[in-house]
Amino acid sequence: MKKTWRIKSVDQQIVKLLAKNLGVSKIVAQLLVLRGITNFEDAKNFFRPQLSDLHDPYLMKNMQAAVTRLQNAITQKEKILIYGDYDVDGTTSVAMMYSFLKKYNKAIEFYIPCRYDEGYGISMQGINYALENNYSLIIALDCGIRAVRQVAYANERGIDFIICDHHNPAEEIPHAVAILNPKQTDCNYPFKDLSGCGVGFKLIQAYCINNNIPDKEIESLLDLVVVSIAADIVPMIGENRILAFYGLKQINSHPRTGLRALMRSASKIKDLTISDVVFGIAPRINSAGRIDHAKKSVEILIEEDYEKSKSFAYDIEKNNITRKHLDKSITIEALDMVDKRKKSTVVFSKKWHKGVVGIVASRLIEKYYKPTIVFVENNGMLTGSARSVHDFDLYKAISKCSNLCEKFGGHKYAAGLSIKKENLNDFIHAFEIAVSETITTDQLSPKIEIDMQIDIDEVDNKLFRIIKQFAPFGPQNVTPVFMSKDIVDNGYGKQIGDDKSHLRINAKTDNGSISCIGFGFGDFFQNIKRYQPFDMCYSINENEWNGKKNLQLMIKDLQLNM
Repeated sequence: MKKTWRIKSVDQQIVKLLAKNLGVSKIVAQLLVLRGITNFEDAKNFFRPQLSDLHDPYLMKNMQAAVTRLQNAITQKEKILIYGDYDVDGTTSVAMMYSFLKKYNKAIEFYIPCRYDEGYGISMQGINYALENNYSLIIALDCGIRAVRQVAYANERGIDFIICDHHNPAEEIPHAVAILNPKQTDCNYPFKDLSGCGVGFKLIQAYCINNNIPDKEIESLLDLVVVSIAADIVPMIGENRILAFYGLKQINSHPRTGLRALMRSASKIKDLTISDVVFGIAPRINSAGRIDHAKKSVEILIEEDYEKSKSFAYDIEKNNITRKHLDKSITIEALDMVDKRKKSTVVFSKKWHKGVVGIVASRLIEKYYKPTIVFVENNGMLTGSARSVHDFDLYKAISKCSNLCEKFGGHKYAAGLSIKKENLNDFIHAFEIAVSETITTDQLSPKIEIDMQIDIDEVDNKLFRIIKQFAPFGPQNVTPVFMSKDIVDNGYGKQIGDDKSHLRINAKTDNGSISCIGFGFGDFFQNIKRYQPFDMCYSINENEWNGKKNLQLMIKDLQLNM
């Protein structure tokens, strides 16, 4: 699918002034201004984030009530059940809270619902488990904001809830002892985009303040927080940037044994980046819940014995391999079902594996770029994973079909839902109407957002070293993307990969050439070998081979120079 290139606009007077004040190049100044950094103080905070700049956790609504209830439970040695969702944000949240509270109360256990038997969120089975085992407090992490019925059921039976969630609340919220969620309309917490694990971390932070526990005690938890931030694709700004910055420091210096074992499985043992977490660590943590049970993910993340962690990692790696095979086969089937005439995609097969439908939905968007829902049959119901395109509010579209849903939840770009099988055709029709009425032609066209156009000769090691300091990257602080025109290969470009689907280029520069690699761009080689000039969108990276590092441009898109 052809992509639209869009160069971001910026006030050049502000860029020039910032370049002068900071003593940096115009390229660096423009990258900063595009990220909302326009003065020295902003730049200092951006390049040197400090944990001391984290907001006071007591600014979050209900924090005092949550700490008081937690304090009483620990003092009275009550049995506490830590409950979390089965995705990466949920399992890292549970592992973090468990690791911290276990030091102060041994009567603590965790519970992760089964993706297939219980589904997303707080389940009646989970509450009944707490009842049967005499738990008096449940701390729900990355879920619970919509569990009105379940929390009422627990309350009637003498079980209290503290809910730490970051999903959008409905009009009615549960009657918990405390709900911690910065997205509550009457919550004045300054930063609204924490991950679920991030909200849980704020509870721990508040508990530490209440008990004069030094900050050093909880810095070891930041390796889990950064994994949640990366996997849940929350904005990499504000507190998330600070937590991710120090989380990467922790994971690269003193990772917990479970993460170290997973890093070993992913063949990444040092210098992890957010990208490494997103594509290497997170899929492995997720695979346990997709293929087997997500409690395995928590078990490896709380394990302190490295040999046991390696055994857990071995099992999880087998899950991950199975996940890859299922992803590939189901995607092939689903692609054949897409109705290209519609502005939305809804596909279903009772044969598909529930654990990978979210991944498949993302694959379909890569190909056809429109709001997508993939349904499977589960316990007599259809459960679906939904994914959206840039700037289209998927959650609102599904809300318009709520009369056909038994259950749904999520946010602008991703959601989960359940419907009755007999309502499938009506839902497909209603969802198509909901999407068609609001989606624009522009939203249906994939974009490449370009920071600026530069000459290929301006790419050098100094620029790359500075760009590395912009990390950690993520939404609202993405890896800088550049565009250069009139590029010519030096004659050594070639198709690579077993199926020749990828492309390696050696772009001519004044000082020789620079290596470029484009995954999925193998067909463009026919233009390259004719020495036709072309334009290229790319990010700057480096490749290490035999201990030697060289600059390498990662191709985002190519167009012939017309």
